[in-house]
Amino acid sequence: MADTTTRTVFPRPDLPLTLTETGPRDGRVALVLHGGSGPATVAAVAAHLAGERHMRVFLPTHPGWDGTERPDWFTGVDDLALAHLHWLRDEGHRDVLVVGSSIGGWAATEMAFRDDGAVIGSLVLIDAVGVAVPGEPVRDIFGLTPGELAAYAFHDPARHAVDPATLTAEQLAARRADMETVRLLAGDPYMHDPKLLNRLGRVRTPALVLWGESDRIVTPAYGRALAAALPHARFETVPEAGHLPHLEQPAATFAALDAYLDALSGDRAKTD
Repeated sequence: MADTTTRTVFPRPDLPLTLTETGPRDGRVALVLHGGSGPATVAAVAAHLAGERHMRVFLPTHPGWDGTERPDWFTGVDDLALAHLHWLRDEGHRDVLVVGSSIGGWAATEMAFRDDGAVIGSLVLIDAVGVAVPGEPVRDIFGLTPGELAAYAFHDPARHAVDPATLTAEQLAARRADMETVRLLAGDPYMHDPKLLNRLGRVRTPALVLWGESDRIVTPAYGRALAAALPHARFETVPEAGHLPHLEQPAATFAALDAYLDALSGDRAKTD
């Protein structure tokens, strides 16, 4: 397996995008998109795809997260989706697996709608936000205390939540800065594009919509509605997991992911 490397690409001259790459250079390309808490939350997904699936995995740090530069015009998840889609096109990648968690899932969905199958070969949306589902609003995270947020986000908050008292002043400042970036990109309208749900019928890309059964930030009912809007999606839940099932129940999450990828490979083999 190739060593992990980090580089900066420029989808636009004024838009630096930091990419961490790992896995064999000749493997199928996977793009793993993090949510509001940053790239560390999906590092295990990237490691699984690179190690167990032998994929060439790119894990970006979205502009504005972890102290990275965000241009003033970069103010929406549509900007995020286009940035990732443009660099994939610029480098000539094809049949890319795009995995997105939370806001990263929103960006992945926006990418698939705009791509029309040219670059993206398959999707995995993990507790994704981004659409408006009647009767199932995304919980407003901005007014929650850390304890309240953990209670809504995790099946077992006592085990997985981070106590702010254990963080340094620098770490707390970084978390606040990341949250301000979330607010800027996804705060108004809150955590959705009002038009996106109705647009998803045009997406022909196969998708796995994977959801923690105990997620109270975006409920499983929300996830089912998202999957129903995608013509070639399957919906699965992960028991005893919340908004980040790959952190709470990695074995079950990766088993579902692997089964989905194996099924796709089998379907392709039948048509070859």
